[in-house]
Amino acid sequence: MDGLMPAEPTVAPVLPRYGERSLPDLATSLLASLGIPDEQNVLGLPPATRACLLVVDGLGWELLRDHPAAAPFLSELAVNAAPLTAGFPATTVTSLGSLGTGRPPGQHGMLGYQVAVPGEGKLLNGLRWDKSVDPLAWQPGATIYERAAGAGVSTYRVAASALEKTGLSTAVMRGNSYRPADSLGALAAEAADALRWTDRALVTVYHAQLDGTGHVFGCESEAWRFQLAHVDKLAEQLAAAIPAGTPLYVTADHGMTDVAPEDRIDADATPGLLDGIALLGGEPRARHLYTVPGAADDVLQTWRDMIGDRAWVLSRDEAVGAGWFGPVEPWLADRIGDVVVAPAGSAAVIASKAEVLESSLIGMHGSLTSADQLVPLLGLPAQ
Repeated sequence: MDGLMPAEPTVAPVLPRYGERSLPDLATSLLASLGIPDEQNVLGLPPATRACLLVVDGLGWELLRDHPAAAPFLSELAVNAAPLTAGFPATTVTSLGSLGTGRPPGQHGMLGYQVAVPGEGKLLNGLRWDKSVDPLAWQPGATIYERAAGAGVSTYRVAASALEKTGLSTAVMRGNSYRPADSLGALAAEAADALRWTDRALVTVYHAQLDGTGHVFGCESEAWRFQLAHVDKLAEQLAAAIPAGTPLYVTADHGMTDVAPEDRIDADATPGLLDGIALLGGEPRARHLYTVPGAADDVLQTWRDMIGDRAWVLSRDEAVGAGWFGPVEPWLADRIGDVVVAPAGSAAVIASKAEVLESSLIGMHGSLTSADQLVPLLGLPAQ
């Protein structure tokens, strides 16, 4: 057996198309379309004085494509559309960082669901946050809202009231006027109202419940299809409610796949898999492995030997070189695991003892498969 190359997944990863068709490119293209200087309109969005962006958490391109009956309005918009890539990891923390800053993950530093706080021996959960970590220091770059405001464009964010003052919101979405909306009807009404009161505006609407439904019930469930129908109605009502002359764009932060019991690799129950690991970061479909000093090479080899046929397993330098995170600022590099793991197919690396909730979910996301990476960019031109 000596000298044999470790097994690899039989398919190639879907790499993010930073600078061409990715979520940060959508953010800068929106700003450019509103006439904000020094922003790149990579996607060629038409000029406008106002724009509305609906972000549906968990609405993968392939999921939308496979459920036209549940979402007739969005499916019609998708007929002549093409997907974007989310970026890596394909997860809410990272993707909202990309949409909120217009920069790829390696530049905004929101590099996963759970990442190491360098030098402190602990993980930062980007959704729950840690009050000892200053969001402004963690992500000091200007957001798209701050850049828009600097050019005289009013910005609004319409989302659930509980999300207004989170660490994630402060880190990557600061600088807007927040409009809390805790129902689908309120989301549409608040967005439309915000757009009526100014001649130049960017309004971002965020809906999270499709993702939550997929996590708990699975994205192949009846519950998920019913929730998609509600999202479809939200988009239709939003399109009808916003003022004439306002383009509406619809996208998502990631896709999703259901993970069966036999596809779950339990790090807490697999002998040797956690040897040499100080912190197990990320999430089941996008792992950061932070190793004890001197153990990185051994951990890399162990994971390649044990699960290399079910995941892309790269060293930090290899993942950065392959463009998984886009260009990486040197001061952010230590937030990336010494080893980075992206499960292929519908596999996942759970931790049944350390991550009880995350390990119990049915629908998961984060990796470099088309199901994780591809998200819609649907546009309804200004009427």
